[in-house]
Amino acid sequence: MSFIVRPSRPADLQPLYEMAKLTGGGFTNLPPEKPALQAKLDRSAEAFARTDDGLRDELFLLVLENTATGEVRGTAQIFTHVGQRWPFYSYRIATVTKHSEALGRSFRAEILSLVNDLEGSTEVGGLFLHPSERAGGLVMLLARSRYLFIAMHRARFADRILAELRGVIDEAGGSPFWDGIAGRFFGMNFQQADEFNAIHGNQFIADLMPKHPIYTAMLSETARSVIGLPHPSGRAAMRMLEGEGFTYEGYVDIFDGGPTMVARTDQVTTIRDAQTMTLTATATGGVASLIATGTLAAFRACTGTVDTAAATIDAPSAHMLDIAPGADIVHIPR
Repeated sequence: MSFIVRPSRPADLQPLYEMAKLTGGGFTNLPPEKPALQAKLDRSAEAFARTDDGLRDELFLLVLENTATGEVRGTAQIFTHVGQRWPFYSYRIATVTKHSEALGRSFRAEILSLVNDLEGSTEVGGLFLHPSERAGGLVMLLARSRYLFIAMHRARFADRILAELRGVIDEAGGSPFWDGIAGRFFGMNFQQADEFNAIHGNQFIADLMPKHPIYTAMLSETARSVIGLPHPSGRAAMRMLEGEGFTYEGYVDIFDGGPTMVARTDQVTTIRDAQTMTLTATATGGVASLIATGTLAAFRACTGTVDTAAATIDAPSAHMLDIAPGADIVHIPR
């Protein structure tokens, strides 16, 4: 496989823009707007250039490159400390119980409360793979490379990590959840709100959204039915997150109602189980693995084979990673 994951570069703007146009809407972290994407590339460059450790509000943008062609075919992002520039809002699903002595009956009602409980977490997001490359384990490589990067730069990330999954979007590009709640207060459709959020942030939610809890029984059946459900294209991503130890704790996205998955950073499987090894040679054989090397802007990751007993990896992987005996790698079985 001739693919590596590497830090983004200024020249990646056009391929990122081309991929952004393929997302189909509701993909806030990859807006089809060149100025917004350029801002992300600039912010990411600053993060990769900072040499002192410590948790700050930063963005690391990674891309998947086909080394045989030089084409960028995917992207993934890590937000180190959400909620620092503007509040990080979610809806939290809860249940209230009320009892009537006169009727002799108890009633349980589900409510949505606007919260920023997850403020200060690290967020993994913006995972997108070109439609022609969605085979051969590339999604796994792109997704898990983020965790290897976190493991290799642990001081720059929070103790809690989250992932927001895109919610259900209808054939017209609208969101039943948005139409049932926020659309009634904002005077804009889902696509307009999603685009505004991608460029300007979600402070307008704090300005206009009512703060009192919303009883889901007051919503349309269409809106209720999608709360906490991922977009059909995100079901595999949800399973991957669950495999890494993320859980759904009742938090949903304020725009489309998609589930927010949460984990303790040090308990994420790839972060917890990643091992460090000093390479002695290249050789055939070993365990199929994810392999990463390099600090910050020199970070690279690929799939290959690792023999921990002999401290070797396969030659093609060493070539793609541009490493020789004596180099340190971080690896984990696929």
